[in-house]
Amino acid sequence: MRRGRLLARALLGALPPGGARAGAGAGGGASWALPHVPLPQRGQLSSRSDMSEEAKRAAAWAAVDNHVKNNQVLGIGSGSTIVPVVHRLAERVKQEKLNIVCIPTSFQARQLILQNGLSLSDLDRHPELDVAIDGADEVDSALSLIKGGGGCLTQEKIVAGYAKCFVVVADYRKNSKNLGEQWKKGIPIEVIPMAYVPVTRALARKFGGVAELRMAVRKAGPVVTDNGNFILDWKFDTVHKWNEVNTAIKMIPGVVETGLFINMADVVYFGMEDGSVSAREKLAL
Repeated sequence: MRRGRLLARALLGALPPGGARAGAGAGGGASWALPHVPLPQRGQLSSRSDMSEEAKRAAAWAAVDNHVKNNQVLGIGSGSTIVPVVHRLAERVKQEKLNIVCIPTSFQARQLILQNGLSLSDLDRHPELDVAIDGADEVDSALSLIKGGGGCLTQEKIVAGYAKCFVVVADYRKNSKNLGEQWKKGIPIEVIPMAYVPVTRALARKFGGVAELRMAVRKAGPVVTDNGNFILDWKFDTVHKWNEVNTAIKMIPGVVETGLFINMADVVYFGMEDGSVSAREKLAL
């Protein structure tokens, strides 16, 4: 793909001094290791939670520093990984006087953009994006993603789909050979509320496994998305051909969107336990 070739050249030029390629990654994606990211000192890590947060921060800095340039329209994802992305973005805008516009994928993303003094816009005014940066719940060896743990999968897929380059930021816990190895909560599927029961039955009948209506934690009843829909979490029991399954699920009446992001990610940055960052890129076809 032309976009993949352009990305590969751009990344080669963007690697900081000391960054070294590590050959072909699993699934055919090129991979390389980046040096430790010079993050602010946070003191000694006290738990694995702290370690994963530092890993997210390292990956976020690498993604923003390698891909964000002046006069760009950026898609801003949702979830905990996006917080350090926005913080680093705000720092660069202030330090370098960058002129950028941000398109949010959720209410959370919108609030982060505004709270950090960044320019907010939407797809009506900016229907084409230069770069979208988002997190993932799991990434397999082919760079297929499970997303939607935070319930924003539809907006996230729309924004990523209209970006010239889709960059994913994750920590080491999200890296898997096959989907389902690390993420055990299932594939999120956004559905029209009146259809959640027949869609639940259709998923089990066609693909096996169990689909469960996601219930809210601090609210009585189910989780309701920003679009006013419900979320089913489909816990599959076997590895599938995800491109085919994704298309088939979307054909079920009542399904709005799935949390399967297939052939969408151009590059994934993994923050590692030792503070370094590993990057894996989709090879051009």
